[in-house]
Amino acid sequence: MRKVIFWLVCCCSFTTAWPQSSPKTPIPLDEFIERLFPVQEEDLDYESLYEVLFQLYQNPIELNKATAEALLSSYLLSAQQISNFMEYRTNNGELLSLYELQAIPEFDLYTIESLLPFVTIGETSLRAKPFLQRLREEENAYLLVRHRRTWETRRGFTPPDTSRTGALSTRYLGDPNDLYIRFRVQHPKDFSIGMTLEKDPGEQFVWDRKTARYGFNFISYHFIRYQVGKWRTIALGDFQASFGQGLVFGAGYTLGKGAETVPTVRRSSLGILPYTAALEFGFFRGTGLTRQWRNWQSTWIVSSKSRDGRISEGLDSLELTPETVSSLPQTGFHRTPSELSTRNQVRETNLGGNIHYVHPSSRWLGGANFLHTKFSIPWMRDPRVYNQFEFTGQTNQVGSLYINYHWRNFFLFGESAISKSGGTGTVAGLISSLSKTVDFSLLWRNYDRNFHSFYSSGFAENTRPINERGLYMGIQVRPNKIWKLNAYYDFFRFPWIKYRVYAPSEGFEWLLRLNYQPQKNLIAFFQLRQENKDRNLANTGEPRLPYLIEPIKKLNAMISLEYQVNRELFLRSRILWSQVEIQKHSTFGIMIFQDAQFGKKNWRLTGRMALFDTETYDNRLYAFENNVLWTFSIPAFSGRGIRNYLLAQYQFTSKLTSYFRISRTTYTDRSVISSGLQTINGPRQTDTALMIRYSLR
Repeated sequence: MRKVIFWLVCCCSFTTAWPQSSPKTPIPLDEFIERLFPVQEEDLDYESLYEVLFQLYQNPIELNKATAEALLSSYLLSAQQISNFMEYRTNNGELLSLYELQAIPEFDLYTIESLLPFVTIGETSLRAKPFLQRLREEENAYLLVRHRRTWETRRGFTPPDTSRTGALSTRYLGDPNDLYIRFRVQHPKDFSIGMTLEKDPGEQFVWDRKTARYGFNFISYHFIRYQVGKWRTIALGDFQASFGQGLVFGAGYTLGKGAETVPTVRRSSLGILPYTAALEFGFFRGTGLTRQWRNWQSTWIVSSKSRDGRISEGLDSLELTPETVSSLPQTGFHRTPSELSTRNQVRETNLGGNIHYVHPSSRWLGGANFLHTKFSIPWMRDPRVYNQFEFTGQTNQVGSLYINYHWRNFFLFGESAISKSGGTGTVAGLISSLSKTVDFSLLWRNYDRNFHSFYSSGFAENTRPINERGLYMGIQVRPNKIWKLNAYYDFFRFPWIKYRVYAPSEGFEWLLRLNYQPQKNLIAFFQLRQENKDRNLANTGEPRLPYLIEPIKKLNAMISLEYQVNRELFLRSRILWSQVEIQKHSTFGIMIFQDAQFGKKNWRLTGRMALFDTETYDNRLYAFENNVLWTFSIPAFSGRGIRNYLLAQYQFTSKLTSYFRISRTTYTDRSVISSGLQTINGPRQTDTALMIRYSLR
């Protein structure tokens, strides 16, 4: 009977079908980012976020062996769809082809096409060959070279000024070119070898052992083997780790509040992952090992790497006061003598471990994490009222227990951690399909003001899981294939004072997004988001009230229309609007832009024309922009002006592809852009990016 069903499905398959072993389906990058990434409100490192998600794409899920946990990690399936898939596989055995996904209830065309880049069926026979031969023959091997530059002269690149005392003002030591090289060869579930080199604008391209600069300012490398005997993972060099809900090992990224309101509140235990981003912190450098034994696996992490640190010494030179580090800069910039003096001043050593158990039924899993961190120099922050419960000292330990449980259409998850200070952090939640058309998520978190975890990415309103309590509720309603409604409400409290809020505070945030897709090539949506959060305001003039704490009310709206006219032409029109209310005074901002993309067989052009007008910086608007391969641009726009960019892609041969992007922002309300050494004397800023991708096979 099953074979009859299978062949009927194949005969009635879509007009656009896919072979079982086809080339990987490309990801619609802009849609992928906007749907999964957090709401653009702060300066996030989107390249690091995408790198972790890209590991899912590069290492597709084997559907015939996948657990419910693995399917949840794709963020593409609802709890109902996962339950239906597991039930179908239990009743009918392993899938014979990807075509068979059409026979599973609730798996529509849109779901399957979204899922295809992240899944596969059947193990490859490549492992029958020796490793060195597999390495030489691997087709997924490439070299990327990228150059970026701002063409207007910033103050940091001008000749220094001379003060009245004869001292020269500070300037950047290097040139304004941004250089990036990336080499990678990898095969899913087998191996990954790579190296990343980067020089930021203003940094010198020099060979200097004293400051550990070897041409490029940042060099990252990794070598990872998978499934070597009972060793599930063997990692050398730079890597990340993700276990539980991210309270100890968070893999350097977090997906939280965004347009996808249900699945992204939950983290997945992805294990050890290669580190391929250019951010100069938030990863381990050393050895990571994962050993598999039946349903158990254990992971050990040994890491030692240099960190930037600002050194403070005792004021009295006659006293033998040990030096301390007052801060650990995370910008990664070494452009000026002051920034260069912080380079590699602190040695950070990490010893960590994980024990992970999956029940034979795959209905539940659990585990424990532990991480010991030691700095070569004690970290003593500059004392402030708001940071008196932050970490100080030379060592920290943090441990946690986590559990996930799958029962029918309910996925329950949680993790609780405690750090050396005694501070605790806890996350607990659930994801469920309440019906065939309604999905729901609920998450509660509680982070003490003295909870310290350096590699955590737990769900939080703050940038770090500390000094926060909150409750999040998300819902998705799809009454039919045309309409979809996403919404969330998040209430949060900060029991202790924090930066720019000198009193315990609270707030809330909600989002509503309505999607309309009457046909495959036409999508329209309306999104409305409001955030209320306390902040310090200017004082009232009374000496006893140096700061006035008032709620800041932000309301953002977005209207979008996307139309795929034909295979060559794509159009997107969008309006963004913001309102900020402070002490009953409202300010407004608006941005309107038109995108167009046109392409043929081996070339593509993508462009944008945009107008923006905001009254204050609080009204700033964020808009995703297409960029060269694996480069992201989600700038904030404030003031009044025009924004244009053009991106060209051309494939010379099957091995060689080039990308070129030019963008310009012209302000009509100012004659100077930015401040300090980044100042541009003029109303325009022009940026270019050139990338060459060469496939080695």
